[in-house]
Amino acid sequence: MKIPELRLADLVAKVPVIQGGMAVRISMAPLAAAVAEEGGIGLIAGSGLSVAELRAEIREARRRTKGIIGVNIMFAVREFAQLVKGALEEKVDLLVSGAGFSRDMFTWGRETNTPVVPIVSSAKLAKLAERLGAAAVIVEGEEAGGHLGTDRSMREILPEVKEAVKIPVIGAGGVVNGEDVAEVLKLGADGVQMGTRFALSEESSAAREFKNYLLNAKEEDMVIVHSPVGLPGRGIRNPFTEKLKANADVKPQGCDGCLKECEHTFCVLKRLIQAQSGDVEEGLIFSGSKFHKIKEILSVHQIFENLKRELLQA
Repeated sequence: MKIPELRLADLVAKVPVIQGGMAVRISMAPLAAAVAEEGGIGLIAGSGLSVAELRAEIREARRRTKGIIGVNIMFAVREFAQLVKGALEEKVDLLVSGAGFSRDMFTWGRETNTPVVPIVSSAKLAKLAERLGAAAVIVEGEEAGGHLGTDRSMREILPEVKEAVKIPVIGAGGVVNGEDVAEVLKLGADGVQMGTRFALSEESSAAREFKNYLLNAKEEDMVIVHSPVGLPGRGIRNPFTEKLKANADVKPQGCDGCLKECEHTFCVLKRLIQAQSGDVEEGLIFSGSKFHKIKEILSVHQIFENLKRELLQA
């Protein structure tokens, strides 16, 4: 058996794996470039960065690799349009977006001939995306980490999407090893997106404290919090999530207006930055549901070697 390539518009990934764009400041140039070097698709998470910071990360990734580099920018952030246009001006290979749905991004993508790949959680939205010009869709189910658009499993939704559209379909959520990749490909997916496995890589920009906390967490430590974005979010129990559970007042002292719409219950971007920086007590640690299957922090190269071996065995 040969490992299938992922063909997305004019892009060809030798390994059908997209590394999830994990905000804030986890999926940066070192991680995205390392994934691209291994034949996957590396994504820089633009949410929570300034346009100048995002441009600098794209340039640094380009310096490190000639592989496929894209960006993931949440539609929910106020600077969405500026971040997308800045990334397109830097000639990224593809644009991925979730946490809402933008029609404008397809127009912007056409202007620069950049493939646009929305994250969807239903066949209906996938069909709309295809009509608007999406190069592919990422189907994310309730197993995923971070903001969730559904309470259904990706394994249920993906076959429905595959039947509804002709563009490539990528499965996301609960994929951490080669056996998982094989399972999702057998469901009809053209590729997979993996986040948490790469958050626990040496090249991830998460602090060592973040990685160790997630690595040592148990399956029963999984929690769902209500994000001020207006969506549920999957993460790991810690003192901060316990405060949320107890309805403690954790409202921010000030507001930077970083989101288009916000319930102001807490500042999700600041809490994500706290966790990424190593404050595992008061930060918000987002994670996919299968984090407990990950037993060690590895280099991206070793992760890919394991994935390829496990995929062929499966």
